Amino acid sequence: MEGQGKKRSWKDRLRTRFRMVVMDDSTFEERVSVTLTPLGILVAISAITIVMTALVVSLIAFTPIREYIPGYADVGMQQDLIELNEKTDSLVREAEANEQYLANLKKILKGNDTAVIVQNPTDTTKKYENLNFSRSPEDSALRDEFENSDQYSLAIGVTRKTGISGYFFFAPVKGSITSSFNLAEEHFGVDVASSENESVKATLDGTVISSGWNPEDGYVIQVQHSNNLISVYKHNAALLKKTGQFVKAGEPIAIIGNSGEHSTGPHVHFEIWYNGAPVDPQEYVVF
Repeated sequence: MEGQGKKRSWKDRLRTRFRMVVMDDSTFEERVSVTLTPLGILVAISAITIVMTALVVSLIAFTPIREYIPGYADVGMQQDLIELNEKTDSLVREAEANEQYLANLKKILKGNDTAVIVQNPTDTTKKYENLNFSRSPEDSALRDEFENSDQYSLAIGVTRKTGISGYFFFAPVKGSITSSFNLAEEHFGVDVASSENESVKATLDGTVISSGWNPEDGYVIQVQHSNNLISVYKHNAALLKKTGQFVKAGEPIAIIGNSGEHSTGPHVHFEIWYNGAPVDPQEYVVF
């Protein structure tokens, strides 16, 4: 019998039943009685371990607790960092390309034959060994023609802004020309039709020398500019500047209107006087 007991396999030992009894120490009364086997204990421990592992993994993967664990970060933050890294890389490449372009431009302006070779060209052929940056005969001829074109010009060294053509006139209003400049009919300006309540702007920097009303032309404002230039704006609905005020080019000085006996609709009559004589505004202003 003793020999048979020693020959029991480990599977039988795992299935051996044991009773765990909890008794009252004073009365020896049985309180709890549980039947256990080694196999049941192993299964219970394994189940508890799996459940606890699943709970811990879920807490780390699906709750903000993972952010407090070293090595973990917010997924959105990681995505932002990746996008910022890509943008920074693109800006660096663009800045390098701009620097190379400016270097090439400086060399060309200085008349050098060589140019800076782009380090990362977009050409996929990879054939950059035989690139030739020397001047061609046509390029040299064009350079000589351009450099010698004004060699004997009397205009060299003269300030081009001495005449009226050297100014950049600001359009008083944007609209259509209904009546052009005509000296024979004593129409010393142009009539520009536009929408009502449109602002009339100063064509150049200057000082208001007249701002008032008369029966024929309605509300009129005149601006004195440099180089003996005067601009006149007639038939306004209202004047925004007073005599003596300084105005900038493009600054509103009046509101387009239909005032005065000579007006037939909402428009502005615009005149330019140079050295005491009227000139055609359409030669200098794009309406």
